[in-house]
This record gives sequence, C-alpha cells and structure tokens, in this order.
Amino acid sequence: MAQQTATVPRVRSSIAMDLLSTPGPDRLDTEADLAHHLAELVAGDSRLAALLGAVGTVPLRRHPPGFSSLVGIMVGQQLSTASAAAILGRLRDKLDPLTPARALGADAALLRACGLSAAKMRTLAAMAEAVESGRVPLDALAELPADEARAILCTVPGIGPWTADLYLLFALGNPDAFPSGDLALQEAARLGFGLPTRPSARALAEIAEAWRPRRGVAAKLLWAYYRFDKRREGVPA
Repeated sequence: MAQQTATVPRVRSSIAMDLLSTPGPDRLDTEADLAHHLAELVAGDSRLAALLGAVGTVPLRRHPPGFSSLVGIMVGQQLSTASAAAILGRLRDKLDPLTPARALGADAALLRACGLSAAKMRTLAAMAEAVESGRVPLDALAELPADEARAILCTVPGIGPWTADLYLLFALGNPDAFPSGDLALQEAARLGFGLPTRPSARALAEIAEAWRPRRGVAAKLLWAYYRFDKRREGVPA
C-alpha cells in the first residue's frame, strides 16, 4: 500500500501562527543536500570524519511528510522493525487513506485488530485530534527550527522527543533534529568514539551540541556507522 500524505488543515492556533515567522533551517531533501551538510560537519570534527571514512556512504532515508508518516513512527515505538511494519501496513489498509479524520472515526476493535495497544490507540487519537484541530500544524513544522518544532509535537500525549525528532529528521528533512534517546545512536557513539560505556540520552545530547546546526546529519552518520559495525561483526543491522 502506498504511503498517503495527509492534507493538513489551515493553522488556527495563534502560537503556531507566531512560530511561522521564525526562520527555518535548510532541509535534507536530496542526496546532494546530505553530502553538502556531511562535508561541512566532518570538516569541524575529526572523529566524525573518521566515521565517514569508515562507512563511505550515508543514506538519506526520507519519508513523505504528513500524518501517515507520524503514525508510522509512533507505531514503531518499542517494537521491532518487522512488527511495526506489519501493524502499520494493516492500519494503512483499513484506514486508506490514513488521515486524522479517518483515525478519529476508527472503531477501537478495528484498531486493536490491526495490532495497536491501548496506549497507542490513545496516542493515535490524541495525534489525530491535534492535527485535525490545527493545534499541531504539520505543514508549518517544516519551517521551524528543530527545538521549536519538537516542542509543538511533544504537546501531544504519547509523543516524546524520540518520536518528534524522527519525524522532523526523516519526514521533514530537518538537519538539526537529534533523537538522543535512540539506543542505536548511543551505541554508535560508544563504538565510534571509544567511550567506556554507552552514553545516556542526556550525555549524548551534550556531545551533540557541538554539531549544531547539523545534529541530524551527525545522527544519520552515526546510524550508518552502527550498521557498518554490526555488519563487520556479522550481525544483521
């Protein structure tokens, strides 16, 4: 089933309208964009330059913006990639197109049959209401700096920094979104930087401050290094 991009309603929140005037970051829309930002990033950090030399290629991994992609990231919370993909596939099949309005009108039994837990059903409803009402203007988030866009997304119950940052990075191409709570990123930092232990989310966020405004670019490089290291060990990644 092809991924659907939701039509986001006109922004009605005064705070959202104020934020629209804030200058936004450049986006990672193409492989060329990523290559440019990587070159700028590693020029200022020899450790990252060494990681890039090891992996060679860093994939862009962009997804269409919109409600459906946000749902996909939420569904993937604390699940394996295969399990999340199966649940999301069923949701997109039953609620085609997967829009806020269709999510709000979905029967609990249908969502349960798709594989959603009670907690994720509540989060889906909260997300759908926030987007449908305009309190979370998904279109406008693309024009905001990562920290401000994350703060708006995190007003939705069930959406935390990890979900918000993954949406900003992969669906909107924000080069500064950095999900420091991601375990693979933490492990990549431990391996790549020779740290004695895996850094906490807070510790990794502090390390990443040096990479502003390209923290998200560094995240893509760290994920690539994580996959490279696991393949080197013969572990599927």
